[in-house]
Amino acid sequence: MEELDKYDLAILEELQTDARLTNAELAQRVGLSAAPCWRRVRALEQAGYIKGYRAEIDRHKIGLGVLAFVRLDADRSTGGLTREMEQAIAQIPEVVACHYISGTGTFELQVVARDLDSFSQFARNVLLNLPNVKDMHTSFSLGEVKASGALPLSHLRPAPRK
Repeated sequence: MEELDKYDLAILEELQTDARLTNAELAQRVGLSAAPCWRRVRALEQAGYIKGYRAEIDRHKIGLGVLAFVRLDADRSTGGLTREMEQAIAQIPEVVACHYISGTGTFELQVVARDLDSFSQFARNVLLNLPNVKDMHTSFSLGEVKASGALPLSHLRPAPRK
């Protein structure tokens, strides 16, 4: 796939909204018949535009009431030590997102926990014991304003002709 057309973009938008659509429902929504729609979805998957499908679970419903933003500072920023730290972080289920960041700090993590006590224990027993950790700074979410995994696609549409 070299370039996304209006049908590809429509498919991506619809699947971001509801990945459980049947192929027939998706085809109807984007204005294609079922077979071409199915081929396009497969092509988008094979080209890596669609990385996977998953259920979005309400963390509060499963008892994870705390969302913490944790900045970890590395003691030394050499390639090997940073990769070792990345690999260790990637194995921790409570870390739901991790970014290598610019500015102050090395990694910014999103961590979930049952409550503040369990987060505190997790931070002391796990995060501070990761390889190469020099310091840790934590902020807590006081409420979600927006928590969507949907990406904007409007920048991929051609500008209207004048």
